Amino acid sequence: AVLLYFEVRGLTQGNVDDAVANGLRILDFEHRLGLDWEAWAQSLILGRPWLIDAANWIYIWGHWPVILAVATVLYVSRRERYYLLRNAMFVSGLIGFVFFALFPVAPPRMLDLGLVDTVTEQSSAYRTLQPPGLTNQFAAFPSLHAGWNLLVAIVLLLAFANVAVRVLALALPFAMGLAVIVTANHFVVDVVGGIVIV
Repeated sequence: AVLLYFEVRGLTQGNVDDAVANGLRILDFEHRLGLDWEAWAQSLILGRPWLIDAANWIYIWGHWPVILAVATVLYVSRRERYYLLRNAMFVSGLIGFVFFALFPVAPPRMLDLGLVDTVTEQSSAYRTLQPPGLTNQFAAFPSLHAGWNLLVAIVLLLAFANVAVRVLALALPFAMGLAVIVTANHFVVDVVGGIVIV
């Protein structure tokens, strides 16, 4: 899966013009549907450092660290649910890779929309955790950040009856869905795409 990811990344890195054009196509599609909420959503956090920090924190630490922690707990205590999470991540990831390869999309932060890349400009943790040289900058659609957090939530709900775990599971996809939009890393449609694929 990792090798395939880097192969897809290699295919799309040179497609800046295509990725920008596809990002603008998504924005136009959202505009026609009345879903172009990115600027409005980000305006709710700009000027409020604690909200920016919260959104950045959710985007950075609420994805891979949460997935790995949940996968570890499931592997140790609910092995059949671990396999469900693992297999669903592989299948949805492969579907996502097809989109990334055939339809590279520049995220809102890379387009001239007046949006702020809050993660890069106001946090060093993400670029340390996932350096740009190792990430696919044109993998905005679908948002596997949003989709996989929904997947983690579903598996947690299936695996545990504990109220605190269930509340966390319900909060995860909503928090990530908002975070990826207000940090200018994904369009609203990217989030919907990630959810549909999962």
